[in-house]
Amino acid sequence: MRIAISGKSGCGNTTVSTLLSERTGYPMVNFTFRQMAQERGMDFWDFCALAEKDDNIDLELDRRMVEMAMESENSILGSRLAIWNMKDADLKVYLTASDEERARRITSREGGDMQAQLEKTRARDAKDTARYKRIYGIDNNDVSVADLVIDTEGKSPAEIVDIIMNEAYNHNV
Repeated sequence: MRIAISGKSGCGNTTVSTLLSERTGYPMVNFTFRQMAQERGMDFWDFCALAEKDDNIDLELDRRMVEMAMESENSILGSRLAIWNMKDADLKVYLTASDEERARRITSREGGDMQAQLEKTRARDAKDTARYKRIYGIDNNDVSVADLVIDTEGKSPAEIVDIIMNEAYNHNV
């Protein structure tokens, strides 16, 4: 079984993918811009700015993630574009939350000012959406490709994993 989980920053992709991996025993693939920036010894935001100018960064990241996820018969792929890029996933899950909730979570995780984080999150979303449309022709605001869309506000990561597990069971995945 291969499960793809997507959502914008602060929706809980990494947390939910990690917990789902622990519950199922399936390897989790969640290779990110942050990790690529670290590999290259770059500041995350500088790396994001570079990615806006160099489509090869997105192409490399997404290619590497799908390859990693396909190395195993069972896997959990968590990424911004997992549900679009892993076309053969058995279950495609999209996580949502309001801009304010996502900014609150990111501020809690990374620190800083909530209002500044909200503005930064919205700006990043707009840049990401424009980049995905340009590179892949994907509108990451159109989640019709998902088998399951979960609003994560007011739900614990464990509750979200329960919903995913139930959906996988109901679909004989």
